[in-house]
Amino acid sequence: MGGWQPLPDGLPPEVRHFVEQLRLLKDRTGLSLAALGARTAYSKSSWQRYLNAVQPPPRHAVAALCRVAGLDGPDAERFGVRWELAVEVWPRPAAEPAQGAGGEVYEDDPTVPWWERPEGEPPSRPPGRLLLYAVLLLLVLLLTAVVGAVVAG
Repeated sequence: MGGWQPLPDGLPPEVRHFVEQLRLLKDRTGLSLAALGARTAYSKSSWQRYLNAVQPPPRHAVAALCRVAGLDGPDAERFGVRWELAVEVWPRPAAEPAQGAGGEVYEDDPTVPWWERPEGEPPSRPPGRLLLYAVLLLLVLLLTAVVGAVVAG
């Protein structure tokens, strides 16, 4: 793992093992952090935080790295298990509350790209003004056509 800065002292073994495995997987891709960011929809600075154990990665980021590295099936599932074990014991900054409302220590990133959203999951927000403008434009065009037909006839 040449080029990586040492992981912080006092990390729980599960976190240390997970981040070391994540680093190996990233190295296996041969991509720079910027290129990895472009391929996974997570920024270079986010990957720096994840790979230096500053912050746990969202589950979707780990899945995206596995996909880019060509892992699937049982190998990718093992990374999911490692993620779960690490996130349970990941050290939290002192300013954050101990647990979320659901009892989870860390939540997945709520900003999931549309191509990673499970089938049948509704969009994150309902259509708004754009739909209203489209309907109004359609009504204006329809009214113009009717008035044109009446005047011509």
